[in-house]
Amino acid sequence: MSADNILLKTQGITKYFHEPETFQVLKEIDIEVKRGEFLSLIGKSGSGKSTLLYLLSTMDMDFEGKLQINAEELTGKSPDYLARFRNEHIGFVFQFHFLLPEFTALENVMIPALKLKKHSEEVIRQKAMEKLDLLGIADQAKKASSRLSGGQQQRAAIARALINDPLLIMGDEPTGNLDSVNSNIVFNTFRKLTRDLGQTIITVTHDDDFAAKTDRIIEMKDGRIIS
Repeated sequence: MSADNILLKTQGITKYFHEPETFQVLKEIDIEVKRGEFLSLIGKSGSGKSTLLYLLSTMDMDFEGKLQINAEELTGKSPDYLARFRNEHIGFVFQFHFLLPEFTALENVMIPALKLKKHSEEVIRQKAMEKLDLLGIADQAKKASSRLSGGQQQRAAIARALINDPLLIMGDEPTGNLDSVNSNIVFNTFRKLTRDLGQTIITVTHDDDFAAKTDRIIEMKDGRIIS
């Protein structure tokens, strides 16, 4: 694997929780994720997969070891720097869509870009429409997000994750709240993003069918990678 092709790399990531007593939750995690790869993290509850996703997305930097994204060493960076890095380079899709119910689908998609302030509102609106179109829900743009179906809400959440053209999309149980039809739509959306746009995606999932169709599975047990 050439160094240029590696988007994310960890070395020896070890993490402890200290409440109610000290407990080692991650043990010497070494992973490399290629650009354009669609990866699943699986394992039973308590295996450490969600904690790992949280660290990989720079939301929690209280660990031993090293984290590099896009050849940049992120350990030791200030919280403000990391917040901007996340907004610019990482898109998030959670089990629950976290759309603001009183805002339209379009307005929800625009929020991270308005926060980043890289483009004018007009350009952001146009980009947001393009993302909704890419996800097949441009016709729902003006609808309040509370009036969208579950599958449409999750696609609007994916459009929001894409608005700043991130290097990486992190999914935490992105189909956990959906029926099988909508789970397939979300999977196919992710697959299209990796295939057509070269998007890199890391998802934590309990859904074995979803995981089996991704490019690679990393299985965790008791804070270690076992396969």
